[in-house]
Amino acid sequence: MWSSGSRKNGSLPVSADINVTSLVDVAFTLLVIFIITAPILQGGVEVQLPQGNVAPITQSEGIIVSITRDGTIYVGDVEVKSVEDFRSIYPQVVKQKGVKDAYLRADREVPYGRFAQVLALMKELDVPEVGLVYDPESGR
Repeated sequence: MWSSGSRKNGSLPVSADINVTSLVDVAFTLLVIFIITAPILQGGVEVQLPQGNVAPITQSEGIIVSITRDGTIYVGDVEVKSVEDFRSIYPQVVKQKGVKDAYLRADREVPYGRFAQVLALMKELDVPEVGLVYDPESGR
C-alpha cells in the first residue's frame, strides 16, 4: 500500500523553487551591454568646442549644425558635401523636425572663414535664431 508521504520507485520530490542564477547572469550581461553602448547612442558629430563663459542650453529642440576640425559640415548626423547640398539638406531637416532654430557647433580648430561661411549660409536660409555652442570654462 502506498502512504501519502512515500516516494514512488525512488524518484525525486517535485520542487517549485525558481533558479534565478541564470536570470541574474542575463540581467548583468544586458546591463554591461547597455553601459558600453550608451555613449555610442548619444550620437552627434565629435567636435572639440571652444570654451567660454556661457550659460547652459535650456532648449533641446533645434537643429544641430556641426563643423569638424577638417571643415566638414554636418546637419544633424548627415554629412554635407557642398554649399549646394547644405542649401537643399537644411530645409529638409527643418521640415522633418518641425523646428526653425538651430545650434552651431564648431571645433575650436576650425578657421574663422569656414565658421563665417556656414553662419552666412544659415542666415541666407532665414534661420530665425542661431545658438553658438561652447564648453563652459573650467575652473569655475
